[in-house]
Amino acid sequence: MQPRRNKTRHVIPVKPGAERMPFRPDCVVTLPVGTDTTLMEHLIASMPERKRVAIKGFLKYGQVMVNGVVTAQFDTPLAPGDRVQVNVTRPFVTFYNRRLKLVYEDDDIIVVNKGYGLLSMGNDKVREGTAYSILREYIKRQDPRNKLFIVHRLDQHTSGLMVFAKSQQAKERLQHNWNNMVLRRLYVAVVEGRLDPPVGEVKSYLAENARHIVYSTTDASQGQLAFTRYKTLDNGNGYTLVELQLETGRKNQIRVHMKDLGHPIAGDRKYGAKSSPANRLMLHAMTLRFVHPVSGKLMDFSTPVPASFKAAIGSGKID
Repeated sequence: MQPRRNKTRHVIPVKPGAERMPFRPDCVVTLPVGTDTTLMEHLIASMPERKRVAIKGFLKYGQVMVNGVVTAQFDTPLAPGDRVQVNVTRPFVTFYNRRLKLVYEDDDIIVVNKGYGLLSMGNDKVREGTAYSILREYIKRQDPRNKLFIVHRLDQHTSGLMVFAKSQQAKERLQHNWNNMVLRRLYVAVVEGRLDPPVGEVKSYLAENARHIVYSTTDASQGQLAFTRYKTLDNGNGYTLVELQLETGRKNQIRVHMKDLGHPIAGDRKYGAKSSPANRLMLHAMTLRFVHPVSGKLMDFSTPVPASFKAAIGSGKID
């Protein structure tokens, strides 16, 4: 019987620089502002251990943020209550996407202004290039351990304000208490024709057929109650610019209710529109007011009426 030989294990050397480096969290220093000053003066006074050349380097390489915005201008004026942060580890990760604008971000939530035509989240056919995937990539660049949670959605062809959660706690509190925590949701739309009366409300039960068309019914057993308030803002060129307030949040609620009134949203072929002056569904989520799910603070965000909406009715007086 031959003696058993020990096999030598060969280790393939890793090229220098190819090792997987462990993630190192950013070291971000917050420097509260107590008096009227300038950014450079404040940095020098607040970081006496740093040489002036090092502080200039922080500014040059995008490592200084004022009130949530990366700033390189040394003479930026500061006032009491302003928030200055310095990332001494690396430049701050910044966000830019032409179809998705970052409105607000903290440790628990992100508020964005979504462009029309952009999916809120993926489906069976599309996984990437959605609002969710774009934001997820952004927060993963900040820290690979970061997570993103969907709280609510906007239709693909509706633009406007959305909120995402960055923590499980924020997600659960918003989703489980949505009707109590969301205090105001205002939309603006351009509809065909002239609304009469100019102010009113629509109530119905909404159901969905096999072709995924949502429709109104009077049978409570067949659908979910939907309630929309509307107010005319301006008229022109055969269209009405209307403000809409959701009392409930059902799928395609505004689109169906405007059709029910005989004034479908311009560009909404699915629900009876005959024209498309801006080559899009002319519906925009303009205002979102809610209670912060962790801090309890009132969060209030608004966007302007899209320029194409004002152009459709030939008006420049609407903000």
